[in-house]
Amino acid sequence: MIRSVLRGVGSSLPRRIMKNADFEGIVETSDEWIVQRTGIRQRHIASDDETTASLGEAAARAALANAGLEATDIDLVILATSTPNRTFPATAVEIQKRLGMVRGFAFDMQAVCSGFLYALTTADLYIRGGMAKRVLVIGAETFSRLLDWTDRTTCVLFGDGAGAVVLEAAEGEGTPADRGIIAESLRSDGTHCEKLYVDGGPSTTGTVGHLRMEGREVFKHAVAMITDVIEDVFGQAGITADDIDWFVPHQANKRIIDGSARKLGIPDEKVVVTVDRHGNTSAASVPLALTEAVTDGRIKPGDLVLLEAMGGGFTWGAVLLRF
Repeated sequence: MIRSVLRGVGSSLPRRIMKNADFEGIVETSDEWIVQRTGIRQRHIASDDETTASLGEAAARAALANAGLEATDIDLVILATSTPNRTFPATAVEIQKRLGMVRGFAFDMQAVCSGFLYALTTADLYIRGGMAKRVLVIGAETFSRLLDWTDRTTCVLFGDGAGAVVLEAAEGEGTPADRGIIAESLRSDGTHCEKLYVDGGPSTTGTVGHLRMEGREVFKHAVAMITDVIEDVFGQAGITADDIDWFVPHQANKRIIDGSARKLGIPDEKVVVTVDRHGNTSAASVPLALTEAVTDGRIKPGDLVLLEAMGGGFTWGAVLLRF
């Protein structure tokens, strides 16, 4: 059978680093308060000349270089983002142009923090369906553009950045020993859409709007929803948490990460954590963490890797792959 194999990874972060202490002159908060509740110590914030497209392009180029490929080798670009450069055209098309691609097709995907997993799963379907041989999947965000900098409950949580992977079609035996994507599970439940949302949009207010969140409600649902889809992919693959080499979760909150790993029985030493340095970068979160763990040598060829994310909507999902 055809498997979608991870050929290359890459990332890009804005130049500016904003530490927790920098918020003390903006809102009533402190480094101790932020670290205790979220595990975040700093995040990257895009400057005026840094956009979702520019960060996405840089991550894409890094992934292509890591894969030993050129942009002309790519058949499809899928960009997961909630912060496009423009309402239209898709920012993926702008990245396609920036990369010098003259073939293939490109589009954006919006599932907030789960966006990268939605995009990864979509890319896998295109590859297994024979419509693409190589796909560039990008998660890129400039969430700082959506923040209400007077709201201390949200402005300290988010950061900007981009991560990317190159998927390539390869033959497998149809077992969990195959390299590539092995199992996927996606969910959404629109009854929760008022718990994490942006209060603007072209069709409603004609404005971009600001991020609004009921933090307690999001936290209450997060661990149960995350473990639900993870148990689903375990069932599809016929494995247990003991078989996992690395757990790469969405980097939203250290307490959610710890709670999910504990409930699943995954030890701390198998969990990739970057939330302390990146904050919540939404759709960029998982590929940023994945790229870091691959680049520093923790994730090695043959390792079984579990990815998960949950975002506004609510949307949530998990992907199991062998690197």
